[in-house]
Amino acid sequence: MNTPPIVDAQEWNAAHQQLRAEEKELTRARDALAAKRRRMPWQAVEKDYRFEGPDGSASLLDLFAGRRQLLLYRAFIEPDVDDWPEHGCVGCSLMADHVPNLAHLNARNTTLVYASRAPQRELRRIQARMGWEHIPWYTITDSVDADFGVDEWHGTNAFIRDGDRVFRTYFISDRGDEWAVNTWTYLDLTALGRQEEWEDSPEGYPQTPPYVWWKWHDTYGDETSGENS
Repeated sequence: MNTPPIVDAQEWNAAHQQLRAEEKELTRARDALAAKRRRMPWQAVEKDYRFEGPDGSASLLDLFAGRRQLLLYRAFIEPDVDDWPEHGCVGCSLMADHVPNLAHLNARNTTLVYASRAPQRELRRIQARMGWEHIPWYTITDSVDADFGVDEWHGTNAFIRDGDRVFRTYFISDRGDEWAVNTWTYLDLTALGRQEEWEDSPEGYPQTPPYVWWKWHDTYGDETSGENS
């Protein structure tokens, strides 16, 4: 590996402070972007979308669970995707692995749910196997995925309600969803980074193609112990 310079504590602290200044600029830019997001126009949702949930048929309004805001993640945990019926999409599974205790979101009057086209019986089986019981999971039964840009790829739609009226306020997909996977955030703090070929790293750093190293968390082998490094 072509490593960076090896320095003493004084030089290291100087380099760290320089990088911290740039990180603070990025934080302020992220805050400014979030402020613009809060000022996005709202799109009225006119259709009566229907889902199947743990308690039977549910409307989009029902998914709010009485709260003001809704985050709806479209996951491809369903037949004909990847390792079904043992697993669903490996990337969507990685996302689900990082969903936290939802009490904190709920405290801010916000509900998070996942939706796919798998039957409820199969979703309950996958939830139990993968430890996702804390995630409310619904079955898509109509065109809601196509209408909101997630029929062919994962994504998160944000909604707000005013009484019984529902409005779409934001949508993000592709790498825009990376914030939800703190494994990548942790790796970005390390010297080797994510160890993927697209990254700008010093010559000789270990790198593999993206995606290929992702696995369902119950299928990793000895490589997670570091013995194969």
